[in-house]
Amino acid sequence: MGSGQVADSFGGYRTRLVEQLRANGIRDLAVLHAFATVPRHLFVPEALRRRAYEDVALPIGNGQTISQPTTQARYLEALGLRGQERVLEVGTGSGYQTALLASLASSVISVERLPGLAAEARAALKAASVTGATVVVGDGSLGWRTLAPFDGILVAAASPVVPRPLLEQLSDGGALVIPLQSGDTQHLFRITKRGAKVTEEDLGEALFVPLVGRHGFEKGEV
Repeated sequence: MGSGQVADSFGGYRTRLVEQLRANGIRDLAVLHAFATVPRHLFVPEALRRRAYEDVALPIGNGQTISQPTTQARYLEALGLRGQERVLEVGTGSGYQTALLASLASSVISVERLPGLAAEARAALKAASVTGATVVVGDGSLGWRTLAPFDGILVAAASPVVPRPLLEQLSDGGALVIPLQSGDTQHLFRITKRGAKVTEEDLGEALFVPLVGRHGFEKGEV
């Protein structure tokens, strides 16, 4: 669980980022602590490291981005993690959000469909001394059934529907946070499951890359 303390010269930048997150309405102290300790500069291309702690999305190659920190903080708050949960992340990307999750949960399994990105994320997680997180390659819309159920599921890409396998792999009382796309509009939803009852809560507009997979968008659609 968590990440080791990496000696670097970016501590002041992380402090300013946390102040920005507070100004943008983030209140969860555990989430703020994660942003204060996880070295975001290790998860962006070297040419962009001077911009690593700006509250903006940045390109990481392969048509993918590392999301805006405020967006990620909002995501993490919606999951409501307390430290003992097992979490599934769909869409590893750079691995930064994986590292944040690892500091908030007991264990994280992160599924990335692009092998190259998965390899880079593993290297960045190792450089950041993150423990308790495993990156695997696969179709994230299928989840990761061998380790299910999960107390929290976070999907870092927009889907046309809630993938049925993810609902099936969500534990009773767990939360699934996912952007859903209808036409040109995306909204972030928190979906909770209690017994046979599934509740959806619209958390507002979102903007994410498409979820490509059997229960997401087909490659030709994106």
